Amino acid sequence: MTTLVHHETGGGVATVTLDSPSNRNALSVRLLGELERALQDAIGDEAVRVIVLTGTGPVFCSGADLKEQAPARAERPDDAPVTASFPGIMSLIWQSPKPVVCRLNGTARAGGLGLVAACDFAIAPDSATFAFSEVRLGVVPAMISVTVLRRLDPRAAAEYFLTGEVFDAARAAEIGLLTRTVPAEELDATVARYADMLLRGGPEALAITKRLVREVPGMTVDEGMRRMAELSAQRFTSAEGQEGLRAFMQKRPASWVPSAGNPAT
Repeated sequence: MTTLVHHETGGGVATVTLDSPSNRNALSVRLLGELERALQDAIGDEAVRVIVLTGTGPVFCSGADLKEQAPARAERPDDAPVTASFPGIMSLIWQSPKPVVCRLNGTARAGGLGLVAACDFAIAPDSATFAFSEVRLGVVPAMISVTVLRRLDPRAAAEYFLTGEVFDAARAAEIGLLTRTVPAEELDATVARYADMLLRGGPEALAITKRLVREVPGMTVDEGMRRMAELSAQRFTSAEGQEGLRAFMQKRPASWVPSAGNPAT
């Protein structure tokens, strides 16, 4: 049976690749199962510091595999729908202690945009297009809204969720769906640059900072100041924080940086 998701690791970076171009990397039950396992392996691998999620072919992900959502299948109570493990996969990416970079090899639609929004970084070629096409099928962007609405400007979310209109990569970056859009020939170099920058951060510090980005805006100012003062003190006295300070004073790379002999290399 053909493998639909490939997982390769090197230099501290795990690359997870959707490889089902015949159906535009649609989120079939089998692809979702393989994707979940690949992500779990990458997150659990101590040698992995950064995860890159990408695809093959001209489309990153077209969303749900509609052939598996046909009424004849949906009526069978023992037949898990395509979305059975999709919320878990988005949560895996969102909550991953390791930074996740989405390298969009091309266009994304519907459920594929839930994956894009779950990642910490999303970098796409300027030729890519996007659409929340659910309403045009008489369904709704329900599950993906959990991650997407945390990224998009509210006016833009209403515009594209309700109309299903196709928009380009420049607009996707403008409204917060993408981190950056680049010419196709610069995609790999840009993703590599982000991975290199992330490898320079302390693993514990990166995991904690990921949580800060999401949790601090929901705190009151007083609560935020109190909790962040405590956290700051803890991190300065932590083993990782002390190593980072020593490395800075000694003008050398910290022990976790691959060039400094980190086991991840």
